[in-house]
Order: sequence, then structure tokens, then C-alpha cells
Amino acid sequence: MELKKLKVKKILKARVTLYIVPIKIMDDNKPIEQKKTRVAKIVVDRSLCIGAASCIAVAPGVFELDGENKAVVYSDKGADDETILLAAQSCPTQAILLFDEEGNQIFP
Repeated sequence: MELKKLKVKKILKARVTLYIVPIKIMDDNKPIEQKKTRVAKIVVDRSLCIGAASCIAVAPGVFELDGENKAVVYSDKGADDETILLAAQSCPTQAILLFDEEGNQIFP
């Protein structure tokens, strides 16, 4: 998918970049709903985790740091799937792997 980049004039001395993301349109001009993928399994790759704790900031009900300051999953039911995905995306080293119900890796 190609993103179009628009530059917007400075507002209050801040540079803003907008991205226009195309969506698929059906014949009756209604957007196609994307199927939400359920997160069935969360894995933290301890060799990649640096203990930045961004996952904990996003989903404190799911992740915690252990004695080695590495993230661990203590409750996979501690947040909704969207929040869990945001937590995984916040990891600077992409140490959080997410899998769907069929075992397919959905992130990263």
C-alpha cells in the first residue's frame, strides 16, 4: 500500500505530516470492514527484551518486569486485543510476538 505524504504549513511552529491511507470501497460506497484478528498467544523473546517497559506502560494488565528486568506475560487476558497489539508495537526491539488462534504470527 502506497502512502501519500502531504506537508502542512507550520502551525504554532510545529511541522505536521499527514498521511492519506486509501481504503477499499464496495459498490455501494461503504467501506469494507476489516476482520479483526484475535490474539491467542503472546510470547516475549527474552534475548531481545531490553527492559524498556513500554509494553507495561501500554498494557499494565498483561506485562510485568521480572527480577532480570525483562518483560514477562503475567495475564494474557489483562487487556483487549487492540491494546495488546499496541503494546507489542511499542517495543523498541520487537521482542513481543503475537500469534492468532491458528498459530500464525500476526506481529511483528
